[in-house]
Amino acid sequence: MHSHVLEVLGLELSFRAEADPARIERARKLLEERFSRMGQHGGMLSKEKLFAFLALSLADDVLLLQRDKKETAGRIEEILGAIQKVAG
Repeated sequence: MHSHVLEVLGLELSFRAEADPARIERARKLLEERFSRMGQHGGMLSKEKLFAFLALSLADDVLLLQRDKKETAGRIEEILGAIQKVAG
């Protein structure tokens, strides 16, 4: 397990995780970039509201990826079924 100490969106975080340090850094950069973009378009929203919108945006991304994964798995099952019919 790796120990991490980093600054994310102005907050210092210290934690332990199995994740590779390079992946943690990519995640930090993604958060910083999205938060910056939201701040540019968010007008005078408070930092707390921007955090909430960031969390909602990332949660939506996860839900879309889960849906896409499920649809892809369904397509793979259909293709495998078709192959089995042809081969069998």
